[in-house]
Amino acid sequence: MEITADLSAMPDNERQALAKIVEAAQLFDGVFLEQVWADNASMLAHLAADHSPRGQALLHYFLINKGPWDRIDHNKPFVPGAPNKPEMGNHYPADATRAEVEQWINSLPAGKQAEATGFFSVIRRGPDGTLMTVPYNVAYQNTLIAVSSKLKEAAALTTQPTLEKFLELRAAALLSNDYFASDMAWMELDASIEPTIGPYETYEDEWFGYKAGFEAFIGVRDDAETRKLGTMGSQLQGLEDALPIDPKYRNPKLGGMAPMRVVNSVFSSGDGNRGIQTTAYNLPNDDRVIKEKGSKRVMLKNVQEAKFTNVLVPISKIALAPADAAKVSFDAFFTHTVMHELMHGLGPHQVQAPAPGSKAAKGDAVRLALKDTYAALEEAKADISGLWALQQLADKGVISKDVANTMYTTFLASAFRAIRFGVTEAHGKGISLQLSDLMDRGAFTVNADGTFAVADAKIRDAVAGLTHDLMTIEAEGNYDAAKALLTKAMVIRPEVQRVLDKLKDVPVDIEPVFKAIK
Repeated sequence: MEITADLSAMPDNERQALAKIVEAAQLFDGVFLEQVWADNASMLAHLAADHSPRGQALLHYFLINKGPWDRIDHNKPFVPGAPNKPEMGNHYPADATRAEVEQWINSLPAGKQAEATGFFSVIRRGPDGTLMTVPYNVAYQNTLIAVSSKLKEAAALTTQPTLEKFLELRAAALLSNDYFASDMAWMELDASIEPTIGPYETYEDEWFGYKAGFEAFIGVRDDAETRKLGTMGSQLQGLEDALPIDPKYRNPKLGGMAPMRVVNSVFSSGDGNRGIQTTAYNLPNDDRVIKEKGSKRVMLKNVQEAKFTNVLVPISKIALAPADAAKVSFDAFFTHTVMHELMHGLGPHQVQAPAPGSKAAKGDAVRLALKDTYAALEEAKADISGLWALQQLADKGVISKDVANTMYTTFLASAFRAIRFGVTEAHGKGISLQLSDLMDRGAFTVNADGTFAVADAKIRDAVAGLTHDLMTIEAEGNYDAAKALLTKAMVIRPEVQRVLDKLKDVPVDIEPVFKAIK
């Protein structure tokens, strides 16, 4: 469906700068295809040469999924001859085993080990067959030079100082492979154009969760909606101090900045536009930036509105009883999305008390300690603790009564939306975990007709309990507990499956067609 934004008030020079940023972002689709699978480019060329209706349909779906695997159907290959999706992506040698890579990493001195496990490198074999680290600015040199050049052109066009600074620093970072300064500048960005462009999320590295995928989200700021978020942002330290975990795991002082932006999306690419569409994000992932500046939360309002109208409302009419379906609201959907992103920045980010038998050490990044389980567990944590936080704010009267009265029912309906993403995807795994756990705690119940309902007497304690459990796993770096929890969540319960079977005529997600820049 068409995704557009109002650019009528934007000066010509800023529109030209925006167009250059979009041109830069378009180049990330090719890089991300390469990161997903080494043979993606050749398969794309093969599909593009087939002009039959079936060939064009396969090409279309290939581009949506950024590869020949259906991301909402357990990554099943849909192109004849495609292999199973490689768990390591193209971040590690195709002939390597996970055990071999892990043993090699552990054998390295501390400095080299940090390079090997860092966000911005791939692992390859040298001429003698031994493993070696190759930085992104070498591995993807030609494309990154082109992206850098376009960002510099955009920087020369804008008259907004913080935007110019970010674009210049990000252009340099793509060539130097050092993103710290540009991430700090992105945190300080205060402009009508909100570009997120670079390597960020680690979803495609299902071996270790180390390697960042290239992505872009280009938006224009919605000033009125952004101002509304200031009240919620001012509550963060209070929420951290009240987290339902051992007080020693709380952060007594959060980062100094926690900017929040509501934007209308103009374009997205790479890891930001594959399979299920992102409605919000919380970045950067660099712990150094988070410690100094916090993290920025960006909500894509026009994308969220499209999902709510075209997906969530139809689902609610099937998954819930009519009286409950009437209590599903966009304000609750949007506000929970905001809290989800806020809660990524709260709770343990470093291992505080390693679990017995764990390989993690105190002070290790949780991301590294939990490896391949981290993405899904962190998504579940942000979801459920976001619901917990909304209850805290409701008790204080910070959020509206409408949101307070509809948030649990809206969350339940949205669980059926998100679980359709597939339990091989981080968000799908995370919501499956939550749905099963809240059913076990009696907080979600099944009516005689198969529809689901919220048990008002149990939901609050259940949400706090699961928040405690997930954050404690992160604080302890407890990989085994995370693995066991997610393995259990991979099984979709019969009551849930029966509802999912009734949703076949409801779209799983939207396919955006960006129209703001022509």
